[in-house]
Amino acid sequence: MKSPVLNTPLMKMPALGLGTWPMKGGACQAAVETALSLGYRHIDTAEMYGNEDAVGAAIHLAGVPRGEIFLTTKIWNDKTDGPSFRAAFDECLGRLRQAYVDLLLVHWPSPAMDLPSILEAMAWIRANNLAKNVGVSNFPPGLLQRALDLDIVPIACLQVEHHLMLGQDRLLAITQARRIALTSYTPLGKGQTLDHPVIQQIARRHKATPAQVALAWLLRMQDVAAIPKAQSAQRQMENLGAAAIRLTAEDVAALATLPKDRRFVNPDMAPDWNS
Repeated sequence: MKSPVLNTPLMKMPALGLGTWPMKGGACQAAVETALSLGYRHIDTAEMYGNEDAVGAAIHLAGVPRGEIFLTTKIWNDKTDGPSFRAAFDECLGRLRQAYVDLLLVHWPSPAMDLPSILEAMAWIRANNLAKNVGVSNFPPGLLQRALDLDIVPIACLQVEHHLMLGQDRLLAITQARRIALTSYTPLGKGQTLDHPVIQQIARRHKATPAQVALAWLLRMQDVAAIPKAQSAQRQMENLGAAAIRLTAEDVAALATLPKDRRFVNPDMAPDWNS
């Protein structure tokens, strides 16, 4: 079983990937190896996760041609200018045991961030084929628009928290108009969305699980991908099965009645989400 493919003017990316936070070490390596054996071809990691070495080892041992794997990593927000960003990315490649990644993201913005300098570093990385595509993560609408308006490097992807109870309509208005991929992390709302009676009723009607319904809701959207974390083979297979679910117009209308302002990832360093 394989994920559907999200195809934008800038890149092709499997729409359903494997999130690896907070897995580490042997458990992370085993989970990635299992996912690749089941048909996953999109793996998401980050410098901050402390598992790039495990992800790299899994890719090395999995026996899947590198060109078939879409690998994303992210640079932490303490790298506030281009030189520090480039140096950190060199270390990421070393831990991953890779000559390149398919997508490189700024993990979080920070008030100290020199955005033009970082975008220039990303442009250099992209031009030298060390990252096939670049983008940003956890940028609110205003900052995303600023990055786009600077027009230093093509932004291929925005990664943000996005699920049945966090709609992200303002960000989607920007990304969908420009055909930028939006990757939804925490797509199951840390599991807290799955007990809602509306979701459970729809799941029963489709002979599916609530998690599959939550993922199907995301995957039906234009240029939206999802990267649920799943450690066991059973859960990984369950998530892949979401791609086969076709929600009806009635399902979508019912799910639209759920609250869309529940944020589960909101650390002290987070930007003003309304800015």
